[in-house]
Amino acid sequence: MSTFALSINDRDMNKVRITAIRQTVYEDLMAKYENPIEHTCDVREGQQWISIDGQKPEGMCPSAWSSMREFVESLAKGEGNFFAKRSVSPDGSYDYYDGWMKNPMSAMISCNDGFRPFSFYIEVTNEQEQ
Repeated sequence: MSTFALSINDRDMNKVRITAIRQTVYEDLMAKYENPIEHTCDVREGQQWISIDGQKPEGMCPSAWSSMREFVESLAKGEGNFFAKRSVSPDGSYDYYDGWMKNPMSAMISCNDGFRPFSFYIEVTNEQEQ
């Protein structure tokens, strides 16, 4: 009898679309703490990238990628429903929290710029690279 193990390289991975949704700018924090910077971020609202095989898309901000990489890799592998959990309520019934996103195969992640963070919506897609 032979054993068959399916590795991530033996199956198709999901494509993951990354969309820049919104940037928040904290002028008060910048004035108080930040050294003046001429150029910070090239990301624009509505900009999209497609991650193939859970890899960083070309042109994606390296700092933003470091904030979302684990989520993109998980979605590419078919995992999702982040932070969903099942627990037993005091009455003995099951209490199930269905994750934080309406679409369980998505996440909303912000980059780690404390002065002008961008929020990115990441989701599994079957569309071709744009």
